[in-house]
Amino acid sequence: MENNAFYVALSLLLNFDAALFQIVALSLQISLLAVLVAAVLGFPLGAAVALWRFPGRGGLIVVLNALMGLPPVVAGLIVYLSLSRAGPLGEWGLLFTPGAMVIAQVLLVLPILAALSRQKVEELLGEYREQFVSLGMSRSRMVPTLLWDARFALLTILLAGFGRASAEVGAVMMVGGNIEGVTRVMTTSIVLETGKGNLPLALGLGVVLLSLIMLVNACAYWVGEMTRRRTG
Repeated sequence: MENNAFYVALSLLLNFDAALFQIVALSLQISLLAVLVAAVLGFPLGAAVALWRFPGRGGLIVVLNALMGLPPVVAGLIVYLSLSRAGPLGEWGLLFTPGAMVIAQVLLVLPILAALSRQKVEELLGEYREQFVSLGMSRSRMVPTLLWDARFALLTILLAGFGRASAEVGAVMMVGGNIEGVTRVMTTSIVLETGKGNLPLALGLGVVLLSLIMLVNACAYWVGEMTRRRTG
């Protein structure tokens, strides 16, 4: 039965099954948007924490590092409570929409991007501090300079964030509801279809998800090699 399911799954992939690729497309849209938003917020935040000294900075660094391991179900619960009718953002009507899923993934990815970019920017600051001082550069002017110089490392961090977002299931299921044609993504579909016994579709989506994660890791490795050659 498992072998037959595998062949049917392969057939779905080769024939570009509409239902399967609709789920894949929605998954990519949500994860890419979440990572983009997290990068716009997280990279400047990481650079700012690296450059400025202020009361509570050490505590903020600890919190950012701790949130890198934020359990997805906790992130989902926070977003659910915020977007529910009784929550502070309930009037937005985002619960059980792709928007809620994006918010949940941003909450998971942003600490990763901010914490790792803070480490990289702090490392570069140690190398360039004397040059910046001699040029009389303000900290605000250092931010784009350091982020640009760290662009290859930040790209690797970005890919790691995308891998976390695309493989997420708990949080997106809680806030998205797994509604067919609206909020059903690869991870939630695999759980649902396996429970229903629809193994071909679950396997097909599993192959796509695994291939995507492998591609992301290959890209991260390639970027890392480029960075080492550039700095070597």
